Amino acid sequence: MDTDKLAERIRARFDHNQAKRVLREKYNAKMQFAHSGGMWCAGPDLLNILHVCPDEEAVLEDIHGNPVKVNVPDLIFLAEQRWHEQMNAWHAEYESIKRQR
Repeated sequence: MDTDKLAERIRARFDHNQAKRVLREKYNAKMQFAHSGGMWCAGPDLLNILHVCPDEEAVLEDIHGNPVKVNVPDLIFLAEQRWHEQMNAWHAEYESIKRQR
């Protein structure tokens, strides 16, 4: 294998890893949303906390460390909706860059 082809393969692999990092950052930023005067990040951590709340209202700490009184079912709905939308979009975009390799 000549060095030009080897260098091209290495560069393509590096670009793929960089593209994966960029996608992760892009979609992690899109997971954030505002609700009840607080900022939340949709994901397994928030959803787990919300699903164990026994009451319909709870005081939770948002991503900025502020205590916020929330309606638990409403926040669950918004967090799940945001999580599914962004994960599906992230997966679709990841599959397209994976095919470019």
